[in-house]
Amino acid sequence: MNVQRALADAGPEPFWLQDPSRPAAGPALAGALTCDLAVVGGGYSGLWTALLAKERDPSLDVVVLEAGRIGAAASGRNGGFCSASITHGLENGLARWPDDMHTLEGLGWDNLRAISDTLTRYGIDAGWEPTGEMTVATEEWQVAALEQEAEKAYEHGWEPIMLGPDAVRAEVDSPTYLAGLWDRDAVAMVHPAKLAWGLADACRSLGVRVYEHTRVTGMRPDGRRLRLAGAHGTVTARRVALGTGAYPPILRRLRNFVVPVYDYTLVTEPLTAAQRASVGWRHRQGLGDSANQFHYYRLTADDRILWGGYDAVYHFGNGMRPGLERRPATYATLARHFFETFPQLEDVRFSNAWGGVIDTCSRFCAFYGTAYDGRLAYAAGYTGLGVGATRFGADVMLDLLHVGLPPGEETERTSLRMVRSKPVPFPPEPLRYGVIELTRREIARADRNAGRRGLWLRTLDRMGLGFDS
Repeated sequence: MNVQRALADAGPEPFWLQDPSRPAAGPALAGALTCDLAVVGGGYSGLWTALLAKERDPSLDVVVLEAGRIGAAASGRNGGFCSASITHGLENGLARWPDDMHTLEGLGWDNLRAISDTLTRYGIDAGWEPTGEMTVATEEWQVAALEQEAEKAYEHGWEPIMLGPDAVRAEVDSPTYLAGLWDRDAVAMVHPAKLAWGLADACRSLGVRVYEHTRVTGMRPDGRRLRLAGAHGTVTARRVALGTGAYPPILRRLRNFVVPVYDYTLVTEPLTAAQRASVGWRHRQGLGDSANQFHYYRLTADDRILWGGYDAVYHFGNGMRPGLERRPATYATLARHFFETFPQLEDVRFSNAWGGVIDTCSRFCAFYGTAYDGRLAYAAGYTGLGVGATRFGADVMLDLLHVGLPPGEETERTSLRMVRSKPVPFPPEPLRYGVIELTRREIARADRNAGRRGLWLRTLDRMGLGFDS
């Protein structure tokens, strides 16, 4: 295993964004315009909001404002795991809203089916593969945890398959695997950038005006409307939806609830037929291990392996800048773990290595709210599961804005405790950085200590703040 040799030719561009089908950039906003609904952010959250708004009310004039390129941020950099969960997993939901979990699970399943239906309806080629996801145990203590997870899943209508060491290695062959839990229905693999580009095309087909390279720098009331200011123009809208993810929000109250955490990913060169045969993986399911500091991985359409996760890095002061998207030390760690998992692929090299930010909140799934007397709605804090959950979040924002609804009407979504409640805010700096770094160290220690959580993590658990990477 020569990690440096394997990484020597890895380019910094996200693999997905190199796809030859990437569209040319759209126009930037110039001048002043008005609309019914302005959507800030051209990732999944904003695009789903614009599309669903037009489906609810085709007469609406909808504008999308994206600071860079469509899908160039988190929506084009992630692993492409589209999950039915809208609570960042069953365990996280049960810990927070146990009485609502049957409803939340049903809404999540409906949401996943609706995504599939949308791709079909608009002819979006996003590489949709409903293969499910398999979680593997690589330490003895993780086997019991998987068995407990399976029991809870059965109680809530899921039907995962528990696999012993021989069965899991028959699916995907790694000497590190001791057991596996395969949910065949709850996750689909997608090409994440193509999903974003396809949603943008679908929006345009319904008359949505999409502006790229249009950063919103300010917002203020203008009578009964809100005025959004950019470098070269303004948009005055009756209603506004914010879907800016980890990026600094134009609504100041959100700044204590969301922190940007950097996640890093490698992609291999295409596997040869012999290399592919050596790992099996006939069912092409997404994979993740059971550690607190976990890896996620999958096959691409041309049989590369995408390998990401483990390190989750926060920089002091909510630091975000292009230079942080590259982290050679993390790439080396990821590559070493890759070869430990698949020693039969010791000659494989990596073609791409990149990073990006995840919008993380203290409850690890999205939170929602309104401002400006209900004229603005927001959703943020998806913590890595936004590929699927952003569609649900878009529906919540539109419900809160009463798009297609009578004024004041509640929906099943807006009556949920998850929607009505907020996460615990992060403390100010320098305490914020200290708390996050301490938690990262304690998570790593728990993994070294057979999963046993120390006093600090147990305290966070009691406060509803316990989390993994």
